Amino acid sequence: MSLALATLIHEWRRYTAAVVALAFSGLLILAQVGMFVGIVKGVTATLERSRADLMILPAKMESLINSGGGTLPARLQPQMYLHPEVTEVAAWDIEGGRWVNQPKDGEKAVTTYVDVNMVDTRPGAVTLPTDYTEATRQALMEPYAVAIDRSQLKRLGVQLGDAASLNGKTVRVRAILDGYPNINNAAVVASRDTIRLLGFNRDQSKTGPLMVRIQDPARAVIVRDQLNATAKGAYRAWTREELRAANEGALMSEQIIGIFIGFSVFLGFLIGVGITSQTLRGAILSSIKEFASLRALGVSMGSLRMIVMELSVWVGIVGLIATGLFTFGVFLLAKNGGLPMGFPAPWVIGVSVLLLVISCASGLLALGILKKSQPADLLR
Repeated sequence: MSLALATLIHEWRRYTAAVVALAFSGLLILAQVGMFVGIVKGVTATLERSRADLMILPAKMESLINSGGGTLPARLQPQMYLHPEVTEVAAWDIEGGRWVNQPKDGEKAVTTYVDVNMVDTRPGAVTLPTDYTEATRQALMEPYAVAIDRSQLKRLGVQLGDAASLNGKTVRVRAILDGYPNINNAAVVASRDTIRLLGFNRDQSKTGPLMVRIQDPARAVIVRDQLNATAKGAYRAWTREELRAANEGALMSEQIIGIFIGFSVFLGFLIGVGITSQTLRGAILSSIKEFASLRALGVSMGSLRMIVMELSVWVGIVGLIATGLFTFGVFLLAKNGGLPMGFPAPWVIGVSVLLLVISCASGLLALGILKKSQPADLLR
């Protein structure tokens, strides 16, 4: 075991403040990234958990986030079947309407605007999420039945079995979902038939983005390229993974979100360097006689500096572990509250590198204290 690691283990209390500072610096960034990515996951949960292998969007549409709508000509839906590997195509329509609950005595009246997500209730349908239970599927087959995420019930003022008004017509909450929150507008789910009964989808010449299932999901990229080659500017085909990355990138490129995350990175760097460097300086100063003893034994100043730098790296590694534990705790709290979180690998890697840079920079700032490790001081 190296001297630096042995020192960290034996005198861990002296370095706790540095580890905690690094952990909270990483948590400050990852928690915000996780929350923003979770917003995307909540909005696109129906797509992410569908049986679709490809998505068809308008040609100039770069993502589903802040895209300004995604309608396609209805004629494109049967056109997809011209490709021999396409087995099922269905429109993914998202409507919107006025929601009014029917409060009982003492309950709060709620009037709000909601998004209405469409699913097909046929067993194994391409738009039917894979995590829907058979009971949920059968419940949505009932005319005017809707399903609501558990986190949205209080927001919409209803419980399972309650009636409400949607688009001026009475609907009933027949199923409760988990993992489908919507931070922006509250969302409800209904079958395609119920959406028609509610008066949506009146313009039959337009349709929403198309979900496409193919014979062999492993050939999704090949089929995507083939469809795009024959699109002639009418549409663009995406794989689910490609579209997911585009949605996350579109959200992260929003100016206000960029400001939030940029400020968090700057603040986390300042806090990490400030506290970690001072902690290392204090710990080295408290062990200055030990360093002076090493110099008296012939250990060069360069070797002592390497020990301090190795010690700062070990502090950074322990800080990374603590960051992972704290972030996992926040993830569990968010999950318990119905908010999904996502941690893209590039951001996790970037934060890990940042924390190691902070610890190394703190070690460099603490090197000056070694000048006080004079062997002559041992004679006092």
